[in-house]
Amino acid sequence: MSAFLRPADADEPLTLLPDQAVYRPVSSHLAIAPPVSVVIPAMNEAANLPHVFKTLPDWIHEVVLVDGNSTDDTVRVARELWPGVTVVPQRGKGKGDALISGFAACTGEIIVMVDADGSADGGEIVSYVSALVSGADFAKGSRFANGGGTDDMTWIRRLGNRLLTALVNAKFGARYTDLCYGYNAFWRRCLGQLALDCAGFEVETLMNIRVVKAGLRVQEIPSHEYPRIHGASNLRAVRDGLRVLKVIARERAAGRKRVPRPALLTGEAR
Repeated sequence: MSAFLRPADADEPLTLLPDQAVYRPVSSHLAIAPPVSVVIPAMNEAANLPHVFKTLPDWIHEVVLVDGNSTDDTVRVARELWPGVTVVPQRGKGKGDALISGFAACTGEIIVMVDADGSADGGEIVSYVSALVSGADFAKGSRFANGGGTDDMTWIRRLGNRLLTALVNAKFGARYTDLCYGYNAFWRRCLGQLALDCAGFEVETLMNIRVVKAGLRVQEIPSHEYPRIHGASNLRAVRDGLRVLKVIARERAAGRKRVPRPALLTGEAR
């Protein structure tokens, strides 16, 4: 199915073309035909889910919650908050493994990945979707693009992210402003090109590198990261930074496909 843009008027019914699906109004100026799936990996996030689900727009097609063997009421709370939620039990461990399982369960044409700790604002999803239906293959959240920000980064994580971003840009010809961020969206048809095969937090870096290697069109979306509301993060700066470095080295050693450098649509890099 293709993506279509048209004005959305809240006071008038949507006029459908004979051969197109029902449009979903997503803002006062935009309506879309492609269904949108939101994937939320979660482990013991029952206390954070009310905030996460409250920010999700009501026009999304489905929510896929990947439960990492939670010992609290994560699944029950999710079902109470979003009765139609699809719950996928995670068989392995790690964020990458959870996302791979969640992506496989999606039925929407657009997939949005959102963390379950309350750090992401679901209201930003419209910006990601707008970028995709306007021509991007991959909408990449950035805390350091103009208009973005973060309230939840230690100095060592900020430094590490900056160095790793510069390394990926230099080695793969990207023009990213943020590398290790989990708020992204893409067309489901891109999953074959991403071919994700890692289990941990390094999955975000792997996605960003393979997007470049596949020559996909990327648009960075300014995003604000808020502090985790409840609980402690499983992220460990040094351990996970080393895993990211291993992914970069592995992908570099695997070579780069001879494709045109992808356009970063915010700057039309060539």
